[in-house]
Amino acid sequence: MHARAVAASTTAVLGTAALLLTFSPARAADSGAGPVVIAHRGASAYAPENTLAAVDKAAELGVEWVENDVQRTKDGELVVLHDDSLQRTTDVEEVFPDRAPWKVKDFTAAEIARLDAGSWFDPAYAGARVPTLEQFVHRVERYDQKLLLELKNPQLYPGIERQTLKVLSNEGWLDREHVRNRLIVQSFGADSVRTVHELKPAVKTGFLGTPPVADLPSYAAFTDQINPSYGSLTADYVDAVHALRGAHGKRLEVFTWTVNDAENARRVDGYGVDGIITNTPDVVQEAVDG
Repeated sequence: MHARAVAASTTAVLGTAALLLTFSPARAADSGAGPVVIAHRGASAYAPENTLAAVDKAAELGVEWVENDVQRTKDGELVVLHDDSLQRTTDVEEVFPDRAPWKVKDFTAAEIARLDAGSWFDPAYAGARVPTLEQFVHRVERYDQKLLLELKNPQLYPGIERQTLKVLSNEGWLDREHVRNRLIVQSFGADSVRTVHELKPAVKTGFLGTPPVADLPSYAAFTDQINPSYGSLTADYVDAVHALRGAHGKRLEVFTWTVNDAENARRVDGYGVDGIITNTPDVVQEAVDG
């Protein structure tokens, strides 16, 4: 996640939080509940990001939640990849040397399926492929895990919200059990999050970023989470988010990203966050358990 978070001023945070907290329940930390740990792009410190191997590694580490990124190919297939270019995490330059700048949207699903998405990370993962969304959710389902799905660059892919929901529905991920307990759809695009909420109100949603505290009530109308980068986070901001009820009438939550060390994991845990997104879920889990 590389979007620039919008930091709210300390004065605004303190003032608005003080007003809102009188109307809302205490944050999770006050009840003794620790944050959930989410494997960012799978256990991406230990296996190539957004591959099935990264899901396998997360399962091996006992991680319940997996995060991924969804983009769309030239012929309309949804694939799991973080960047809008294939260049960083595949051998596309070698396989298709004349196709720069190697954007996902300029390649068919069959072409992308030819690429090696593992060797860049470690030769041991040579031959790993860019999975389709269907393949990815099948692997998550194999381990009975939960999915935090990010709609990446939605402005590049008109209608990706409806298409993603259709794939999830076809794969059995929009039934009562999944929707209530095992699925969150998030994005940096507020309009995209709003669209998901309007198309499928039962689905839990998250907005990636740090909106000013004064704007939080407008986000709460269509999302269930505000998910900022950990560098932009303060305890007062978490309190301000928790002071509101989200789109499903429950307390607005905070999942923060991307925390990869014990010190920062303990710091944001102390703020009362509801979830920590991390490349090193074992490190973070040990820190918050301790």
